[in-house]
Amino acid sequence: MLSHYYTVKGHGEHEIIIQKSRFIASVSRATTEDEALNFIQEIKKKYRDASHNCSAYLIGQHDQIQKANDDGEPSGTAGVPMLEVLKKKKLKDTVIVVTRYFGGIKLGAGGLIRAYGKAASEGLSATGLVERNLMQIMHTTIDYTLLGKVENEVRSSTYIIDHIDYQENVQVNVLIPASNKEDYLNWIIDLTQGKNNTTEGKLLYRETDVVL
Repeated sequence: MLSHYYTVKGHGEHEIIIQKSRFIASVSRATTEDEALNFIQEIKKKYRDASHNCSAYLIGQHDQIQKANDDGEPSGTAGVPMLEVLKKKKLKDTVIVVTRYFGGIKLGAGGLIRAYGKAASEGLSATGLVERNLMQIMHTTIDYTLLGKVENEVRSSTYIIDHIDYQENVQVNVLIPASNKEDYLNWIIDLTQGKNNTTEGKLLYRETDVVL
């Protein structure tokens, strides 16, 4: 699993007008190629009367799956510029469809490349981007007499309290960067003078908004 990566927040749509042609960017997160293809088909069905529904997607931790489709536009003028926008922003697991309703003015190859690139970029920005950081939950069990101290120190640190379970003893469930396990274990030992029982929980991704 990657320690962190960028992707889109979810579904989004954004429209621009260039030389009387409408360009509608539809964006979604997709973790498999089937998800990407299904999304593309949904958009094609939604805008079945459009001149073109061009698409691009990047799937996989190491961008193993990369596809671009010009859907009738001159070769290399639509899907590839859209794919390049995804690569430039270092996005993963992202699919985008740019729908064009022709407005009667031909843009030429260069104009199409710029138009589809702009539509893709603005569509991504309108949808919103996130950074996903791989975190691990650490279950730290302590005596109630230590709760105030531990809770205050965790909240003042870079670690994040996920939740607290109040049982016979109290369990503080802390989110830490997956790569910082040893640092956290040493830190909590020092903080509690060894009076804790800490076990590893599940790995998960935590998302924060970014602008790329």
